Amino acid sequence: MALARWRTDFRRWEKEPGSPVCEVDLDVDRMLRARLAGLLPEAGWLSEETADDADRLARQHVWVVDPIDGTRDYIRGREGWAISIALIEGGRPVIGVLDAPARREAWAAVAGKGAWRNGVALAAGTRTALAGARVPTDSLPKVDSDLIAVAKPNSIALRIAMVAADEADLLATLRWGHEWDIAAAVLIASEAGAATSDALGQPLAFNKPDPQAFGVLVTAPGIHAAAVERLSERAAAIVGR
Repeated sequence: MALARWRTDFRRWEKEPGSPVCEVDLDVDRMLRARLAGLLPEAGWLSEETADDADRLARQHVWVVDPIDGTRDYIRGREGWAISIALIEGGRPVIGVLDAPARREAWAAVAGKGAWRNGVALAAGTRTALAGARVPTDSLPKVDSDLIAVAKPNSIALRIAMVAADEADLLATLRWGHEWDIAAAVLIASEAGAATSDALGQPLAFNKPDPQAFGVLVTAPGIHAAAVERLSERAAAIVGR
């Protein structure tokens, strides 16, 4: 559905300054909710494009969905967007799917069983030195000039998946973000052997009353501790504001 309407004329607007949305986001959201409810009727629902319902907190299973992650790229006709779907059980993702049809990529993971892209098993990199780590970003601050910037899609889920595929070594954000942005991709990365946490190095949990986390940090396992150490002062300063 999203691919068929990509690069066509559709309504788009901003939910708030800097937060674009389009009618395709809403149509895909409605379709996914109907289809996924048919698969698991007892599951709760948490989506970027649906008003939150506290009923989900009482459910053992919850679908966490971003109908189009990377809406800015979708609207601009670029390829860096994906549909993100995770099934949460007891606060942890157990199934994760990223569908990026413009890139001809389908990513999937099942807890304890591994992760794949287009059916090929994924394995995160083996880097042990933070210097020289590949980071999907438009630019790096001077303090991180020893890192290497690589091309990034707008979708943060796809940037996380790059670490799972050993196409990047480190993905970090230092801002509050939502569970639907990362739930599926974090499982894909974890099942590929990457290390995952929030920006402070703490474990990520899902289906919380306030479905946010302060940042996300996904790395090759050998550099995670060094990345937490490097970011700790910056992260603490932001959280303390």
